[in-house]
Amino acid sequence: MPQGPVALKDHPQVQLVHGSPLDEDEYVVSLGDALTPLMASSALITFFGHTHLQGGFFLNDSADGFRPEYRTVGQAESACLQLKPDTRYMINPGSVGQPRDGDWRAASALFDTETQIVHFLRAPYNLKAAQDRIFDANLPARLATRLAAGR
Repeated sequence: MPQGPVALKDHPQVQLVHGSPLDEDEYVVSLGDALTPLMASSALITFFGHTHLQGGFFLNDSADGFRPEYRTVGQAESACLQLKPDTRYMINPGSVGQPRDGDWRAASALFDTETQIVHFLRAPYNLKAAQDRIFDANLPARLATRLAAGR
């Protein structure tokens, strides 16, 4: 994927970045981190990653952060966010392979452009098998051990 921001062809108000629209390597963790990119961006919706923290930030008459609320542990589930007009968003779908928010399940998101709903998803997977593959590939052990804690 080219360096961002990358605008979606059929949806020019949506862009994709790795860190932030201002810097691919920037960590956007707090509302303070998100305010400048939210104010500077011409896109209404920015999907970003880098932190592996599912959730995001919004800016309209006020500004705040949000995280999906889940009710189960270890089961597949979803949470929805209805996007509001005249609001700018930075949305992080999370991480399938290395979540950092304390939930070991694979995190992702689907964006319905017609309804303007973001569906945040969590899916369990075979944690032990994933850890074994990391060890077998001689990758750093911490990549495997921290999977169970989602950190």
